[in-house]
Amino acid sequence: GYKVSSADFTNHDLLREVIGTGKPLICSTGMSTEQEVLQTIELLKGHHSLYILMHCNSTYPAPLKDINLEYMEHLREVGNCLVGYSGHERGINVALGAVARGAKVIEKHFTLDRSMEGNDHRVSLLPNEFACMVKGIREIEESLGGKKERKISQGELMNREILGKSLYIKRTIKKGDIVSRDDIEVMGPGQGIPPSQIDQLIGVPASRDMTKGDMFFDSDLKDKKIGPRKYSFNRPVGIPVRYHDWNKLSSPVDLDFVEFHLSYKDLEENMSNFFKEPLDMEFTVHCPELFSNDHVLDLCSEDSAYRERSIREVQKVINVTRQLKKYFPKTKKPLIVVNAGGHSQDAPLGESERKKRYDLILDSLSKLDQQGIELIPQTMPPFPWHFGGQRFHNLFMDPDETAEFCRQNGYRVCLDISHSKLACNHHKWSFKNFVEVVAPHSALYHIVDANGVDGEGLQIGEGDVDFVLLGEQLNELSPNIGFIPEIWQGHKNDGEGFWIALDKLEQWF
Repeated sequence: GYKVSSADFTNHDLLREVIGTGKPLICSTGMSTEQEVLQTIELLKGHHSLYILMHCNSTYPAPLKDINLEYMEHLREVGNCLVGYSGHERGINVALGAVARGAKVIEKHFTLDRSMEGNDHRVSLLPNEFACMVKGIREIEESLGGKKERKISQGELMNREILGKSLYIKRTIKKGDIVSRDDIEVMGPGQGIPPSQIDQLIGVPASRDMTKGDMFFDSDLKDKKIGPRKYSFNRPVGIPVRYHDWNKLSSPVDLDFVEFHLSYKDLEENMSNFFKEPLDMEFTVHCPELFSNDHVLDLCSEDSAYRERSIREVQKVINVTRQLKKYFPKTKKPLIVVNAGGHSQDAPLGESERKKRYDLILDSLSKLDQQGIELIPQTMPPFPWHFGGQRFHNLFMDPDETAEFCRQNGYRVCLDISHSKLACNHHKWSFKNFVEVVAPHSALYHIVDANGVDGEGLQIGEGDVDFVLLGEQLNELSPNIGFIPEIWQGHKNDGEGFWIALDKLEQWF
C-alpha cells in the first residue's frame, strides 16, 4: 500500500495517481481544514479506493491540548472507514490512548538519537521506547474485548465464591414448607443464590429439608433436581471429595473410587475421625497446590529453599496417602495427582528455560520416597488462577514435551481435559492431536469442559470440548483408564455438579 503524508492530503492529482494503482492507502490528515478533509474523503469514496484515515496534528512536539483524540470518532463516521493515529507528541501515552479510542493503525517516528538535526528527531521514540509502546498496544488490544453481554471471568467466579453474598435459611424447615421473607438472611460466602433473587424464593415450597445456616442453590428454584443414581460406564469412575464429605457424596452411588482433594490443613487431620473400617473401593489423591503462608507448590523453583520446601510438602502428602491406603486396601498403588509447578509471574518461559525447569522437576522427584505410590503430574492450563489473579503456566502444556517427559523418565500424567483444551485454544493446537499424543501416557483423566483460554472447570456442554469426539478417542486409546468429573464447585448442594456431569458423560464414556 501507500502512505500519504499530511503534506499531500490535499494534493488531489497525486492522490488520483496513487488510487489508480489499486493499492490501499493510509492517509494522514494533519494541517488540513475540516472542509479539506471532507473534500479528500469525497475523492477517495468516488474512486472506490480502500483507505484508512489517520488523525494527526502536525506540530513537533504537538501540545497535548491540541491533539483532540475525540476527532477520530468523527473521522470514522464521515469517512466510513477504519481510522488510525499519527502522533508527534512526546512519549507513548497518547498513542496508547488512541488505541483505546479505536485506532487501528499507529504511526510514530523513531530515532537512534534525539539530538540529531531535524524536527522529527526531538519527538521520536528510541528503539526501546518504541518496543514499550508496541507492548502496551498489544496489552490494550487484548483487554478491549467486545460489546457482548458481560460474563464473569473464572478469576471473578473464584473471588465471588469467597467475597460474595448468598441467601441462607434462618431456621429448620421441612421439604414442602413455604419459604417466607423472615426465613431468609444474606451472608457470605457467595456460593449459592445471590441476594438479588430473594423475591424468587419467597412463597416457594422448600425443595428439601433444610437446617439453620443452609445455603439456597439454583436447584431450589427448579421443579426437578438431579441427584446421584447408579451409572453405567465402560471404565472406572469416581468423584472428587474431601475428608468431611466423602461418605455423604459417595454412599448413594456405586463408585469405583474417590479422589481426595486435600488441603494443606487436611494433612494434619486424624484419619480415624473420618474412616472407621476398610472400604470396598479404591482411591486417588490430589496433592494441594497451596500451602501455609501462601506457598504455591513449585518443584522446579530456581529458589533452592523454596524448592526444598515444596519437596517436603509433597513428601507429607505421600506419607498421608500411605496411611489412607489401609482404609482402601483394594488400591494397590495409589495415584497422587500433582501440579508440579513451573509457573511464571509476568510472561511465559521460552523453550530453553522450560527444559531447565523440567530437569529441576526430575531432580526434585528423585529426592522423594515414592515407594508404594505413583506420582502423576497434571497437564496444565496456560493461565492458572493463583490468589484470584492470573499467572502463566509453562510445563506439561505442550503435548510433545509432555509425552517426551513421560517416555524418557518413566512417568505417567493426569490428563486434565479442561486444562489441556485451554492450552490448545491459546496456542492454536489441535486438541484431537493433543489427546492422541498424551492419552497413551495417562494414568487418570479429569473430564470437564473449558471455554476460551482461561475458563476452566465448566459443566459438561457449557464450553468448547467436543465430548462425542473425545469419548471416541479415549474409548479407543485407553478404555481402562478411570476418570472423575472435576466440575468446579461440583460438590455444592450435595454434589449436584458431579451428578449433572455424570448424567451427561454416560452416553459417551
